[in-house]
Amino acid sequence: MSRPAVRSATFRLARPLPSAPPSPLVASLPGTVLVAAALLFGVPPTASAQAPGFDAEAEVRALMAHPSVQEAFRHIEENDPWTIATLRELTQIPAPPFMEEVRGQRFVELLQESGVDSVWVDEEGNVIGLRRGNGSGTMIFSGHLDTVFPEGTDVTIRENGDTLFAPGIADDTRGLVTVLAVLRAMNAADIQTDQDIWFVGTVGEEGTGDLRGVKHLFREGSPDFSAFISIDGLGHSGVTNAGLGSHRYRVAFKGPGGHSWGAFGLGNPIHALGRAVSAFDAEAKRYTDNAAQRTSYNVGTVGGGTSVNSIPFEAWMEIDMRSESPEALLEIDAVFQTAMRRGLEEANAVRARGEELTLEITMIGNRPSGEVPEDHPFIQRALAATELMGGITSLRRSSTDSNTPISLGIPSVTIGGGGAGGGAHSLAEFFMNHEGPRGIQRALLILVSQAGMVPVM
Repeated sequence: MSRPAVRSATFRLARPLPSAPPSPLVASLPGTVLVAAALLFGVPPTASAQAPGFDAEAEVRALMAHPSVQEAFRHIEENDPWTIATLRELTQIPAPPFMEEVRGQRFVELLQESGVDSVWVDEEGNVIGLRRGNGSGTMIFSGHLDTVFPEGTDVTIRENGDTLFAPGIADDTRGLVTVLAVLRAMNAADIQTDQDIWFVGTVGEEGTGDLRGVKHLFREGSPDFSAFISIDGLGHSGVTNAGLGSHRYRVAFKGPGGHSWGAFGLGNPIHALGRAVSAFDAEAKRYTDNAAQRTSYNVGTVGGGTSVNSIPFEAWMEIDMRSESPEALLEIDAVFQTAMRRGLEEANAVRARGEELTLEITMIGNRPSGEVPEDHPFIQRALAATELMGGITSLRRSSTDSNTPISLGIPSVTIGGGGAGGGAHSLAEFFMNHEGPRGIQRALLILVSQAGMVPVM
């Protein structure tokens, strides 16, 4: 997951909600809310959202007051030692990019132990647990199995007071554990939903994984999913309703190579790469300075050559471009393509002898962008749940598993899994269980509000 961009300091609902009531939350809610709860449960989210006078605040507050949800909240708090123990266990199972199988198999076992109707691993490696509802639809509740760290990284947890240090502990092992904790709480409280829910551990969210897991889930011919929730990151504030799109390329300039003295005059791939970067930086800077929506570019890695006294036979680099706008992303991509060809042409024009240099451009990442409107019922429910749980209701844009369903017009959000921490994507990544259960409770509230809760007969 990339660092989210907060688009507004706070987003307020049409009618501000009062501060979150103390636990047990039902104690301070008025009796009229309990009556409203009885009327609301069993109404599918879509129908409720389309009804005149839809009120996310009243709906979510009523849901929060229901005894079954209160029981689930208590279960989350009382079983927090299990949650932390499972976080410790999964964190110390390495899951490098494209090597998520071992952690995935343990996640299969944990889904089975937590209680689902069926479990399977799909062709891409996603682990899926089905919890059946009344069949009015199907939605996904997920975290990602992979970490950004390469094979061989030491993922042993180190402790310092109340802080746990380990690569991947927050991004996104905490997300996986939140998925399990919500499932266990729903089962403990016997919460039944209108919609079927897929509890999923996805593969390939990080880096060159390029969202391969979630792209497979939403491939052509897949089920008609009604909504998607990704647990990625920490805390119980903020709702990511917008995807930050990106294009990533590996560029390679190639030539015959030779001795720096004896073969002087041959085309030099590193010189071509330098010319291309210079042209791209100049033109892309002009474009981003004047773009209507925020757009960025970065040359992140470079390589090539064998020795200081050799003309290299290859020079390569990897480039990342991002934008809030699909159109702007295509436009800066065109600037990039033109600059690469210009670097090649200029380097070939100045060579004194030998065959021409060649250019290979390979796309290694394509994350779509888009956003769910702020006034969409799903976003309103997520914001209402966030404020009721005492979180800050900021709307955010980031690059997460939600990018894919958002780009397809499927209501989707990414939220944190509770707790606090930092150092994501570094060896010093850390987690503290500060208000950890509150983030899990918020996730459950958002999930059940969207899936629709069936009244107990």
